[in-house]
Amino acid sequence: MENGSKSIGVVDYGSGNLRSVCKALEAVGASVSLVREAAQLNRFDAIVVPGVGAFGDCADNLRASGLWEPLQEWLEAGRPYLGICLGYQLLFESSEESPGRKGLGLLPGRVVRFRGERLKIPHIGWNKLRETRGPIYKSLPVDPYFYFVHSYFPVPADDNIVSAQCEYGGSFAASISHGSLHGTQFHPEKSQSSGLTLLKNFLETLA
Repeated sequence: MENGSKSIGVVDYGSGNLRSVCKALEAVGASVSLVREAAQLNRFDAIVVPGVGAFGDCADNLRASGLWEPLQEWLEAGRPYLGICLGYQLLFESSEESPGRKGLGLLPGRVVRFRGERLKIPHIGWNKLRETRGPIYKSLPVDPYFYFVHSYFPVPADDNIVSAQCEYGGSFAASISHGSLHGTQFHPEKSQSSGLTLLKNFLETLA
């Protein structure tokens, strides 16, 4: 099955860097449509949830759109998913950014804020990944650079799902991979050739 025949749904919850994500996926051969209602989900080979904004606002918007429970069902069924930034953070149980608000809760763990008196927050710009592993990093160089914009990061309870680490005031999980589920704290759509390679690799994981 060629990449061009992969149908990708990019979830539109009212905020997020949708245009650049869609353009990047199209650049590597995907057929891309925005998802605004649950009835659309079964049309796609994979779902991508990008993210710009606050954890709680994103969760509220997904609930208001009727997409929250269908996304949970999609994830629980093990269907292909790529979460970018907030779309990655939402996979976990909770976030310090929005106390009392629950995440999708597919993965045990929580999202915490960077800490450090001399640490510039948010973490913005290019940074190096290390200990990369798994299919989304196929053919990328050792210790590739990707572009980050965030003040919070997930702390997975299961270290085995972490597919890349990054250093910023200490080590944090820059990405996870668990079966057909992938999440990146960095923005592939802003990461030039490395980001396009990663997105192409994601398409190639789709059966």
